[in-house]
Parts: sequence; structure tokens; C-alpha cells
Amino acid sequence: MDKVCVIIAAMNAADTIGRAVSSALAEPEVAEVVVIDDASQDATAAAARRADDGSGRLSVHRARRNLGPAAARNLALARSNAPLVAVLDADDAILPGRFAALADPAGDWDMSADNIIFVAPEEARDFTSLAAFATGGIAERMSFTRFVAANISQAGRPRGELGFLKPVMRRAFLERHGLGYDARMRLGEDFDLYARMLLAGARFRLVATCGYVAIERADSLSARHSAEDLAALVAADDRMLAGKFAGEERAVLLAHRAQTAQRWHHRHFLDAKRQSGLVRALITHSDRPRLLLDAGLGVARDKLALLRVPPPAPRRRFLIAP
Repeated sequence: MDKVCVIIAAMNAADTIGRAVSSALAEPEVAEVVVIDDASQDATAAAARRADDGSGRLSVHRARRNLGPAAARNLALARSNAPLVAVLDADDAILPGRFAALADPAGDWDMSADNIIFVAPEEARDFTSLAAFATGGIAERMSFTRFVAANISQAGRPRGELGFLKPVMRRAFLERHGLGYDARMRLGEDFDLYARMLLAGARFRLVATCGYVAIERADSLSARHSAEDLAALVAADDRMLAGKFAGEERAVLLAHRAQTAQRWHHRHFLDAKRQSGLVRALITHSDRPRLLLDAGLGVARDKLALLRVPPPAPRRRFLIAP
């Protein structure tokens, strides 16, 4: 595998950033680790620098104001040069041998991803000492239709949207097509970038190994969806839909947009209800029947979920079940 730049956007991650940086620096394929401290209010930058191994591969930059993960990653891309790019979240860790397992002698790919194991914070230390391992059953070539369909959530199914994948990406492909993270987004920015890469013709390879440990927290950014965040994700789908493509690709993206819009309308109405009460919220939105219908469906879905007896939550799970 060519040399890799690992980019880490971090905010208030002083407790975990050292582990993330150390796991990246331990990989012989890594030429650069670029940390963007996204205006943290703790000692994130200092903790990242303490993990430096003295090889000269680590650089830490502090943003003067909070940029959000998308803009912070774009800043890291602009301050790095390695031909391959890999994203690492500040809570997470790379398993030894991950990039070697992702390598392909033919080099016939623009994005190469492996499975992810999600573990509880208290288990992180046990799992980050493992080496990358085979999982079986998931090797495939990813199409746009398959990728977007896998990001449409289903009731009763554990979160397994493929937008959570952390592929290694070819910098040359991003630059050739003028692609990067959409700085307007604070939710779904990974899904949006991967989908646009696939529409641009990226060859997306999924490998039957696991080399990435993600720490699963109930209060993670991806679990906190504001109405504005969801509206930005709908707008991103709209921008893709403005392109010239048809058939299954357009149909599946329309389905993704419809589900995201329903979640947006539900969140928006709940916020309005909290601020002004139910009656005023209904009156204010009386000229938006679609929003009220989506909000009602969301309320019904939440109430049904409360009636179900959920199965015991696994202490660890894979993004893609082997």
C-alpha cells in the first residue's frame, strides 16, 4: 500500500486522542498523522502531542473557532500530502496491520474499506491491543445503489449504515474530481462524500477484515440530530438529485431523502412544540401538511418503540454482520 495520511478531527477529546494518535503512528504505512483540534475547551491538543513518537509524522493544528468535523477534515486534507487518506475519529483506534490487510497488489480501487467493531468505552483497551483480523462474508465491490440502500435505517435493526465506514481514499481521485467534505454538514458528511465519489465513478472495495475499533457512546455526535443537521442532509441529497442519473440510483436516493426528510420534520415539530406548546405548533404549521404528517408518523414510531421489549444490547457488534 502507498503511504497513508491519517486525519483526525477532534473536539474535547483529551481522554482518547492519545490512543487514536498512537494507533495511527504504529502503522508502518502511515506517513502523516494530522490532528485538527476543533476549538476544544480541554487539553486535546496537548494530549495529542504527548502521543508523538518522535518520527516527525505528527502535526497538530488548533482551529480558532469550532468548524465541525467536515470542515476540520478538509483543513487536514489541505495540510497533508500522502497519496492515500484515512479518517480516524478521536475516540477510536486503528488495529495493528489494518492498512496491510486493506492493501491490494492490483491497486484497482479508489476507496478501500473494512469492517468496524463497535465496543463500549470500558472495553476499548481490550480491543485496541488486538491485530486486524478476518471476518469473512463481506468482500464485495460497492455500487452506489447498494451503498445508499444500506444507509436507509430499518426499525428493529441495529445501526449499520455504511456511511459509518472509514475507507482509505485516493487523494488523486478526490483532487481530480474536486471532491471534499461538505462544510455545511455536521451530520452524514461521510455518507455524502462517499456517495458523491461513487457517482463520480469511484471504485469502492470492501474487504473481509476488521481493522477499526469504534467506541460507541449514547451521547455521540451522530446520535444527536438537530433539525438543522437533518435539513442539511436533505439538502445534500437534493444537490445529488439535481445531477443527471436515473433508474435504480435515483430511486434509492429519493428513498433516502424521504426518510431523512421525515426525521427532519419530526425533529422540527418537536422543537416547535417544546418552545411554544402543542396547539401553537399545530397552528403555526397548519399550511405544511407534509410536515405535520411526518411529525405524526415520527411520534407514532417513537410510541411503538416504547412498547417493544428491546433485546439486550450487545457489548460489542460489527458494523456489517459477518
